[in-house]
Amino acid sequence: MKNNIAYNNFLITGGAGFIGSNIVEHLLSNNCPRVVVLDNLSNGYYKNIKEFESHPNFEFIEGDIRDLSICKKAMQGIDIVLHQAALGSVPRSINDPISSNEVNVSGFLNMLVAQKESKSVKRLVYAASSSTYGDSKALPKVEKNIGKPLSPYAVTKYVNELYADVFAKTYGIEIIGLRYFNVFGPKQSPNGAYAAVIPLFMQALKDEKAPTINGDGEQTRDFTFVENAIQANIKAAFAPKEAINEVYNVAYGERISLNQLWSDLKEISGVEVEANYGPPRQGDVRDSLADISKGRELLNYQPKFSVREGLKITWKKFNQ
Repeated sequence: MKNNIAYNNFLITGGAGFIGSNIVEHLLSNNCPRVVVLDNLSNGYYKNIKEFESHPNFEFIEGDIRDLSICKKAMQGIDIVLHQAALGSVPRSINDPISSNEVNVSGFLNMLVAQKESKSVKRLVYAASSSTYGDSKALPKVEKNIGKPLSPYAVTKYVNELYADVFAKTYGIEIIGLRYFNVFGPKQSPNGAYAAVIPLFMQALKDEKAPTINGDGEQTRDFTFVENAIQANIKAAFAPKEAINEVYNVAYGERISLNQLWSDLKEISGVEVEANYGPPRQGDVRDSLADISKGRELLNYQPKFSVREGLKITWKKFNQ
């Protein structure tokens, strides 16, 4: 496998979603010969990839990872799979644990089976989650030390890691997991019942309406600009053999409270609105901060964008 995007064909599952569509843009802008997106458009938006439909190297398959035959079809002629497809959101999983399990566990298992049976796929990189740390109070979060899951979503993402480990050891396939910490950036939608906090805050500022902060707002997160997550995916795709069959934190390595985040966004936007406060959200962790030293060492992961830099870029794009 040549260590160059221009020599490899990529499949992006969930490629019409927020992170997936940003990865697609990166690959096409770096002369990837073939970029295939597999997405059922239940959680992603075709508008995120519409700009690529005329690109000669781009292909879209509307399909569901819960269908093994579709997974196998999508992997034909593919070198590297970047698996982003999932039903995210802790509240969604609490309201509908069955759907979360079907997509995040059964769908993921289909992807592993398809990879195992593929004659072309060399490696699969998948989106894991910081929710796997569960009730562990230790900060910063280190990959080998996790607690008990706090939501059905967290259970599904931990099961992904267990399945990936077993498949790598049993079938000898190459797999790397990336534990995302609160990724944000352009194309992240503020719409829907399970929208993430940063696009919700930005929509509130754009509308000059008060957002609702869950709890006291002093809970902290290691927010991560999407360009850092893209870098992690590409580094993982071409990482040396000693880096495979591992999971890595993907974050910036700093934490910020929701209150501070809201204050920074008001400053960046120039809009002055006071937030409302509501009850804490069930299943949420109180504090989150990643140790990214393992990724630095084995993947050469070097996050380039701070939270504030990412917020400025995202706000500008949000208003275009």
